[in-house]
Amino acid sequence: MNIPERVVNPLVQMYPETLGAAPGRNRMHGRHLLVVGAGQRDCEGDNPPVGNGRAIALLGAREGAVVACADLNEASARETVDLIAAEGGRASAITVDVAQPAENRRMLEEAKNALGRIDALAINVGISHGLPLEKITPETWDREYAINLRSHMLICQEALRIMAPGSSIVLMSSLASQRPNSRNPAYETSKAAQIALGRSTALAGHPSGIRCNVVAPGLIDTPLGRVASSKRPGRAIKVPFGRQGTGWEVAYATLFLLSHESSYVNGHTLFVDGGLLHNITL
Repeated sequence: MNIPERVVNPLVQMYPETLGAAPGRNRMHGRHLLVVGAGQRDCEGDNPPVGNGRAIALLGAREGAVVACADLNEASARETVDLIAAEGGRASAITVDVAQPAENRRMLEEAKNALGRIDALAINVGISHGLPLEKITPETWDREYAINLRSHMLICQEALRIMAPGSSIVLMSSLASQRPNSRNPAYETSKAAQIALGRSTALAGHPSGIRCNVVAPGLIDTPLGRVASSKRPGRAIKVPFGRQGTGWEVAYATLFLLSHESSYVNGHTLFVDGGLLHNITL
């Protein structure tokens, strides 16, 4: 029996797509994409990594979509727009606080006005207080659920009303939805509920041919991921392929589910974790 050698050099499993260096292939030509959470937090150090939301917006534009970039941080959303423009793409920025219910409807209306229509939607917003069960308060629990789950429900509810038939929605969950290792129940349970919401949205959108799927990243090297690693130094001791994933790898998975390439994929959760959920490590 041949036993594969452990991959000790992360470069063995890295490609231009891994680093966001591959050219566009027009996979989203003619599409109108709203990315909620298209900005990202600042990250100290040289060569900061790209966040999932910014990577999704950049890749969508690179692949031919017109993009609306929504975020709580106006400056960060505009920075994403500028990066898209620098590549010759078309994008606009929208400021939104998804914790405020009325803001979500306004955001969708502004995006529809800016884009002309919305036929692709990626929701990439979430917070974590990082509190163990014994330290959670009603206020911290409600805050996380307001952003991580209630906002997604409200956005999907309104999106199904105004999106074009045949559109696609992607929600951003997490590997944390499947296991309690981080001892962070509010985050873990809200991310698990997102997966159920994705299925419910898929069912609700079925009569209009509007699909809804979920992407669940594992350990990804993003600005938020680096914050998590700074709080838990052992977070990524053993990962598949000897490295964490990149925001671009999350973006490519999202792109597939947003594109017509996945036209018969609905109510599905795609784990982008290098096999970590199923312990595909040596």
